[in-house]
Amino acid sequence: MADPITSIKHRRIETPVLHVVQYQPEIPSNTGNIARLCAAAELPLHLIHPLGFSLDDKHLKRAGLDYWPEVDVREHVSFKRFLEQVDESAQIICFSRRASRIYTQAQIKQGAYLLFGPETRGLPEGIMDMYPCYRVPIWGKVRSLNLSTTVGIVVYHYLNNLRVF
Repeated sequence: MADPITSIKHRRIETPVLHVVQYQPEIPSNTGNIARLCAAAELPLHLIHPLGFSLDDKHLKRAGLDYWPEVDVREHVSFKRFLEQVDESAQIICFSRRASRIYTQAQIKQGAYLLFGPETRGLPEGIMDMYPCYRVPIWGKVRSLNLSTTVGIVVYHYLNNLRVF
């Protein structure tokens, strides 16, 4: 039986303003929400395996609603394979609650890849050591923001900085 999401003819964005990358995402509803944001902002969504869910998960589909055909979903079997698909001059920026710099300090270029880690453990130190890493500040007693909220904050900030709107 064909996967109901990957069997959909997805939109392909030829010259993206930004790329959203989820490294080994674990929670389907977060990925569905991020996919909807990517459809709204016309950005590709890269999913680096292994995923913590099936792409036919009902929560994933529900969060993405009927927008899946509008999402440019690009799957990668590993981080290594993802890097093989990215131009070596491309800007890759990591996001982690463990980073010391705030996301507003990043100088983002058009076409940058915004890399977010899995919800429960974040990006591995080895990846964070390879690229600039930023965080969204939190003042209260909460340890972290929801991943899809963080992606929304960061993406729309950078789209504004790039004068998309």
